[in-house]
Amino acid sequence: MLGNSFGRIFRITTCGESYGIGKGSGLAVIVDGVPPGLKITREVIQEELDKRRPGKGTLDSPRKETDQCEIFAGIGQDGVTTGAPLGIIIYNVDTQKIHIDQYREYKDIFRPGHATYPFFLKYGEAQDWCGAGRASGRETVARVAGGAVAKFILKREGIEVLAYTKECMGIKARDMQWEEIKKNYRKNEINCPDLEAAEKMEKRVLEIKEEGDTAGGIIELIVHNVPAGLGEPVFDKMGALLAHAICSIGAVKGIEFGAGFKVGNMKGSENNDQPYITKDGKIRFKTNNAGGMLGGITNGEDIVARVAIKPTPTISIEQTSINMKTL
Repeated sequence: MLGNSFGRIFRITTCGESYGIGKGSGLAVIVDGVPPGLKITREVIQEELDKRRPGKGTLDSPRKETDQCEIFAGIGQDGVTTGAPLGIIIYNVDTQKIHIDQYREYKDIFRPGHATYPFFLKYGEAQDWCGAGRASGRETVARVAGGAVAKFILKREGIEVLAYTKECMGIKARDMQWEEIKKNYRKNEINCPDLEAAEKMEKRVLEIKEEGDTAGGIIELIVHNVPAGLGEPVFDKMGALLAHAICSIGAVKGIEFGAGFKVGNMKGSENNDQPYITKDGKIRFKTNNAGGMLGGITNGEDIVARVAIKPTPTISIEQTSINMKTL
């Protein structure tokens, strides 16, 4: 299985499954390109993992994984990074036999919305049928650990990254400035900084949950205080690299930057972001339809992306399917 690494100068390689066999099963990430001398602690990474951790509220997965991490490589005796690869592992703790037996019962059934069928075609009966293996949503825990390291490095440069729920089931958060988004970040379970819209979203999701169903949504991602000049033209455009990383997340079904698909119905005079010079001599833009990038290179405005997240495919409503083994 290829495709478990991302990046060049800063690169992560992940491994592990949702229900790996044995007491020490878990998920891990190796992070290459970490500068030496950084005071990266377990607590720094744990803070980000706690945001992702399931089983905390009424809206997310009921699985009780604690997502406690350990750094097993890359930190020297003085407690700082050595410049060697950083190794982080998160052990599985909620792998109950009853759940494994349930997976075994329908391991040959193509579960609608899951990756079971294409994995069967590619890997045959040896595919990891228990908890979806590398196609499990739990795979992202290793990405979060690696991302925590990246976020720590970016913070030194004054660059901040926030993502929040912009829309859910037709309920949309109003457009907000960075300061308000940051102020209201994670003030509710659905993580929407528009507190009024958040209440409506949560109510609607719980209604859908009562029906035995799940809900999709749209996430807005903002990278704030990005310097101009980052990225490369042609194949390594900043937007292309971000799309590669984000669209590799299993639940992502679409992405747009800046004005996104709205540009398809704009005139050039409407779409063009017009520059001006600030009082302190900096070049800024009156609008940000480009989403912070022009020609694949950052222009100094915030990078803004919106990502479509599909509903969790595991639902409590009867559906039709096929038996892959008897095809």
